[in-house]
Amino acid sequence: MFLKDPAARLDYGIDWSEQLPTGVAIVASSWAVDPDEPGGVRVVAHRREGATCVAWLEGGTAGRAYRVVNRVELSDGAVDERSLVVRVEQR
Repeated sequence: MFLKDPAARLDYGIDWSEQLPTGVAIVASSWAVDPDEPGGVRVVAHRREGATCVAWLEGGTAGRAYRVVNRVELSDGAVDERSLVVRVEQR
């Protein structure tokens, strides 16, 4: 679980290198937040650097936890997801 202040804009990443079979690459990456609610955590930008996918998050309601999901499409046609839990706390 990661802690985040409601006013902070920070990057969070997932390194997929250990999970990728030899010769397989990430061809697409997307991010989603659950729950998707007004004033909640939102993805404001994202990027991919090799096998690492990074999302910039901002906002959120203090005292709430959010599941941030990274979904990747792989060069062999497979699709996979990993998630992070981000708890918003006034710091």
